Amino acid sequence: MDDQIYLDVGNSNTKWKFKGIYFDVPTNEFNLSKLPESSKIWISNVSPTFVVNSKFKITLVESQARYKSLVNSYEKSSMLGSDRWLAMIASYELNPDKGFILVDIGTAITIDVVDNSGLHLGGVIFPGLHKIRESFDNFAVSDEIKTNEISQSTEDAWSIGTLDLIVNGINRKVNDIRVSNPDLDIYLTGGGVNEIDQFLDFTYKFHKNLVLDGLELFANNMG
Repeated sequence: MDDQIYLDVGNSNTKWKFKGIYFDVPTNEFNLSKLPESSKIWISNVSPTFVVNSKFKITLVESQARYKSLVNSYEKSSMLGSDRWLAMIASYELNPDKGFILVDIGTAITIDVVDNSGLHLGGVIFPGLHKIRESFDNFAVSDEIKTNEISQSTEDAWSIGTLDLIVNGINRKVNDIRVSNPDLDIYLTGGGVNEIDQFLDFTYKFHKNLVLDGLELFANNMG
């Protein structure tokens, strides 16, 4: 069995896959020394606070110009976040002959588009729900989930307004893309999906660990 570790270091959470099992801890609690013994660690890192320890056998993955027939649209391929690229690889492998819209909902929200030929057409990035809510720390947030309403309290008004901003932003962007690309599959991933999925107005397939699955695919095919 594969004894390599596939590690996805994010801004909020760090996930890894080892012998087919997925693990998840807050990034501020993670340390490489907590990982089990392995022959190699493959890492996708987007956290500015993560420090690589040279005593481990590590490969830090950067986005490439292409993976099979999947083509990176960035002029300098490594400037595309490795998490976005790896999630695209996993989505591509689900159906290599079919284009897709990939929505990753986490600390940041990214939406990427790949056409039926495998060409990455580009994407957008905007802050996630909790990041936006942290922008005004004097506003409390209601635990009750609402959208497309108005309120008579500041707490609910802030909760509704920030949720609307995220939900409507995703819905509008996905539906705008579908105007010119109506036959694309839609994949969702990321830890924030369950907070907003009931408000999305399109049909999608949810895959929880696309970045880790893409990292394993990259290691096995390109490493």
